[in-house]
Amino acid sequence: MSAPGRLTDSFGRTIRDLRISITDRCNFRCLYCLPETEEAADFYRRDGKGEPKPIQHDWKPRSHFLSYEEIERVARVAVGQGITKLRLTGGEPLLRRNVPVLVDKLSALPIDDLALTTNGFRFGKNAKALREAGLRRVSFSLDSLDRDNFKKLTGRDGLEEVLTAIRQAQELGFAPVKVNAVIIRHLNDHEIEALAEFARAEEISFRFIEFMPLDSGRAWQKDHVVPGREILERLRARFDLQPADRVNPSATAKRWRFADSPAEIGLITPVSEPFCGNCNRLRLTADGKIRTCLFSLHEHDLKPLLRGDATDDDLAEWLAGIVLKKEERHHIGETDFEQPDRTMSAIGG
Repeated sequence: MSAPGRLTDSFGRTIRDLRISITDRCNFRCLYCLPETEEAADFYRRDGKGEPKPIQHDWKPRSHFLSYEEIERVARVAVGQGITKLRLTGGEPLLRRNVPVLVDKLSALPIDDLALTTNGFRFGKNAKALREAGLRRVSFSLDSLDRDNFKKLTGRDGLEEVLTAIRQAQELGFAPVKVNAVIIRHLNDHEIEALAEFARAEEISFRFIEFMPLDSGRAWQKDHVVPGREILERLRARFDLQPADRVNPSATAKRWRFADSPAEIGLITPVSEPFCGNCNRLRLTADGKIRTCLFSLHEHDLKPLLRGDATDDDLAEWLAGIVLKKEERHHIGETDFEQPDRTMSAIGG
C-alpha cells in the first residue's frame, strides 16, 4: 500500500493531480464529445465514417451527485495523501450553481494549484467571484476563430462570448490563461496557424490536443486525428519557436515558446505519442466515482463511503488501495482498445 502521505501506484508513479468533475451537463454540443447536432452528423457522413449514434440522456436527480461538502472532504483527504493540484471540470462546471463557494472551500487547502476548465460561455458572470474566492488559473476551450466553424464544432453560436471571457480572465489576473483546441482533420485543421497567431498576439498559453475516442456518438476514427508532429511542423514553418523547459515530467503538454512573444504553444498527444508512463492523475466524477485513467473501463464508487460511516482515515486507506489498481497505459489505436462507456463530458477533462 502507498506510504502515509503518498499515493503511489503499482508502477511507481506518485499521484499529485486530482481532477474533479462537478457536473456532467454541458451547454455546448461539441463534435468530439456530444455530437448531437446536424452539423456533426453531416461531418461524419461526409467523411465516410457513418454518423454518431443517437444519444439518450438519463438525467439523474441532484442527490445522485456529490455535494460541495462531499467534494471538499474528498479533496481534503486526497491532499493529506499528497495531492497538490486540483482542477474543477465538467461537463461545463459553471452550469452548476455557486461554484465560487466550492472554490473558496478548496482554496483553503494546502495545495500548489487550483484551476478550472470551462467553455467560457458563462465565465463572465462568475469571473470576479471566482477570482476573489481563490481560483488561480483557468483554461478555456476554443476550437475555432471562425464564427460558422465554431458553431459547427460546438453546436453553439458563442465565439464572441468565449473571446471576451479569455480577455476578461487576463484582466482579472488569472495566470497563466490557457486555451485548448481539439484539432480534427477536415474540420478545423486549416485553422492551426491562425489559432497559434491568436495565442501569440494575445500572449496566452495555447494547447493543441489530439482528437481522442471519447465522443458519445462513438464515431471516432484514427483518420480524424492530426498528429502532434504534423501540427508542430506546420507551426515551425510559420513561427520562430523554441522548446520550453519541461519543469514537470508529468505535464501532459510538450511546450514551445515564441521568439517574439511571451505566449507559448503546447502539444498534447495522447494518441500518437502517449505519456502514460509519467501520468500522475486521478479523476473524481460528479456522481462520486474514482477513475484511475481517462480511458478506464472500470470505476470505483466512493459515494457509499462518503454517505456511510467511513472516517477520513477509512477514505484515505480506500483511496490508496484504488490507486494501486491504476492502469499502466491506455490502448488507443490497438486492436483490443475499448472505448469507455462515459463520454468526456461525463468523465471530466
